[in-house]
Amino acid sequence: MIRRPRIDDLHSLAVPEQPALSAHGELVYVLRTLDMDADRTDRVLWRVRDGGAPQRLTTGHQDSSPAWSPDGTRLAFLRTPTDEAGAPQLWLLPADGGEPEQLTRLPLGAGAPVWSPDGARIAFTASVDLAAAEGEDDAARRRRAAAPFVAGRLDYQADGSGFLRSVRSHIHVLDLTDRQCRRATGGDWHAGVPAWSPDGTRLAFAAATHPDADLTLHVPLHVVDADDEQASIRQVGPADLCAGPVTWTADGRQLLTVGTPGGPGGHAGLLRVPLDGGAPIDLAAPLDRNVMPGGTGYPGAAPQLTDDGRTVLFCARDRGCTHLYAVDVTGGCPRRVLGGTGDVVFGLSAAAGMAAVALTTQTSYGEIVTVDLAGGPVRVRTGHGAPLAEVTPYPRVEREFTVSDGTRVAGWLIRDPGASGPQPLLLDIHGGPHNAWNAAADEVHLYHQELVARGWTVLLLNPRGSDGYGERFYTAVVGAWGTADAADFLEPLDDLVNEGVADPRRLAVAGYSYGGYMTCYLTSRDSRFAAAVAGGPVIDPVSMAGSSDEGHHLAVHEFGGPPWLSGDGLAAMSPLARVGQVHTPTLILHGTADLRCPIGQAQQWFTALRERGVPSRLVLYPNASHTFIVDGRPSHRLDFNRRIVDWMSQHVHTVEEH
Repeated sequence: MIRRPRIDDLHSLAVPEQPALSAHGELVYVLRTLDMDADRTDRVLWRVRDGGAPQRLTTGHQDSSPAWSPDGTRLAFLRTPTDEAGAPQLWLLPADGGEPEQLTRLPLGAGAPVWSPDGARIAFTASVDLAAAEGEDDAARRRRAAAPFVAGRLDYQADGSGFLRSVRSHIHVLDLTDRQCRRATGGDWHAGVPAWSPDGTRLAFAAATHPDADLTLHVPLHVVDADDEQASIRQVGPADLCAGPVTWTADGRQLLTVGTPGGPGGHAGLLRVPLDGGAPIDLAAPLDRNVMPGGTGYPGAAPQLTDDGRTVLFCARDRGCTHLYAVDVTGGCPRRVLGGTGDVVFGLSAAAGMAAVALTTQTSYGEIVTVDLAGGPVRVRTGHGAPLAEVTPYPRVEREFTVSDGTRVAGWLIRDPGASGPQPLLLDIHGGPHNAWNAAADEVHLYHQELVARGWTVLLLNPRGSDGYGERFYTAVVGAWGTADAADFLEPLDDLVNEGVADPRRLAVAGYSYGGYMTCYLTSRDSRFAAAVAGGPVIDPVSMAGSSDEGHHLAVHEFGGPPWLSGDGLAAMSPLARVGQVHTPTLILHGTADLRCPIGQAQQWFTALRERGVPSRLVLYPNASHTFIVDGRPSHRLDFNRRIVDWMSQHVHTVEEH
């Protein structure tokens, strides 16, 4: 008998990530597991030698960001104390074994290590409290934390971090000869992850240093001398660039970054930026696909050089999946190195003629694989999914729908292959809006599998605005949330009802973030749904623009401009403007520490539904950020999945059946 995934399988997940290859091809990675008793996510370093089985390398519970020294003799990594107040610090481990050595004891912790080319220094970013006095004790820090908070810019808060006060991220350099650590940058701005020049004399990074960068959202590239403590920081490339991860070309004359010229909005490119002031060149432009540097809920990885600096490896999204590509550093047509239907790459390391990535497939929640860059085979190097090897997910079967204006919308249908006749159907809407569903195994939305096992069909659509279908499709909802993409959801539902797949009296809708917004938008304009779940929603673009940590960005680059300049456009996009038409029983799920879609959005929607007598529940997850469904407490993630199933079962199965 085939066993299908269930929500409680979250307990058994062990997912490898963050691969790191040494110069000799030795592989280290992070294994992520859930400690249900401690209600936390553990991360431990593992090593796998060629031809051998993976072995645990470190004894900590919170070890991450492994980085080999250039000669492959030492491994730097981050270790975080298990108490919630602890900050990550840099540690060093000899490759041939022994006890790790703690390298930093910074008050607010350290960031991921970046080795200098000669292996003598490690650069990293670290949070710095610019208002802290030298030698400040804990009592003084507590007094400052309780003082009134004053903001003079819009970037005063960040989801997952809270109010930033005087804390800024800056680059530090640790000399391994004398273990002395110094700060290389400073100022009322945040420095991005540093990259060493090939000769080890300079550091490049992205930073929004302009006093009005909170308004322009420009994050240009900078270079600083790595040895001169009094060196001034020099901006390179266009001032209006919105840059992310950066590396150097092998000749040290140009930088490579993932970014968008002119500020955020549209596809990110793989930009080659000359230091002499020439115009950037987008090496990924021939793909017409979004370059993916990686992040929570958004797979991919920072680009890396290979082939003695002649080739750049990078990730880009195609039809919802994230694949690995290679392109000549001088330009040309990128070629796909790894990726097929249902394959999602997250994390990348390249050395010794190989690339190592974490890869999710249609049947695997993730393993580490290596690719011979000379054209050899793909090798699966880990087997941590073995506890769930006997579990066969219900497949995501790709469908394509044509809506009335001729737009083709791709999607996936999850349904028991043995089922027949109309079933209750859940339309689940992804976030973003510039994210995307794909066919890979999905640990976040295990309720999909649970519902299908109970006789449901689940529909996942990539409407206009989704990533992986070209930039024109990607930007089609800018200034037109809901108004541009509502038909991309409703007309495929009509098709499935007409095909006898979906029961028109047992339709439900759910979504998180933008999916929560669209859930509220659809139920405020269409009465077909018997139940709804809005997770982390946006319901009022006006208040969202003034309260979200990305409110100004959303207003300018998604809503069509600040509310005071937008006229009637925001009302047309606003679920709250038509909440009086909602009759669908709605479950609202929200983290109390969510600053991306602030908690007031959920509270406004719940209050309006309750006042009107619409069956509704508001569930708040204490201290949970916007991304808690991906990286939050295991107990919260389990509860999120279970509540959706319970709400659907309660409200949809009470509808009178044929």
